[in-house]
Amino acid sequence: QVQLVESGGGLVQAGGSLRLSCAISGRTFSSYAKGWFRQAPGKEREFVAAISSSGGSTTYADSVKGRFTISGDNAKNTVYLQMNSLKPEDTAVYYCAAAYRFRYGLSVRNDRYDYWGQGTQVTVSS
Repeated sequence: QVQLVESGGGLVQAGGSLRLSCAISGRTFSSYAKGWFRQAPGKEREFVAAISSSGGSTTYADSVKGRFTISGDNAKNTVYLQMNSLKPEDTAVYYCAAAYRFRYGLSVRNDRYDYWGQGTQVTVSS
């Protein structure tokens, strides 16, 4: 059974920072490509960032490029999303996801991810 548990969300002022964590249990951590997605009220879930199973490659949505950083710690079976220079438009529920079927690449499509966390709320005030 694969489980993903996010933490680290909260309320922050514009310009501030937060670090989200996602602990993954189940298969070997390095077996998955990992990604972060977000969903704002009334909007569809959108891609934020992804990291390859080896950790050697990353990709970001244009809206967060230069502000967010995705990373992984194999020893802790945890993937992180460091979010800096936060904006009110970053307000959303953030979801961690793991891809096993498409683990050898980087995907921005949510249908390529097999496992999802429950989400953590990030609210950025202006």
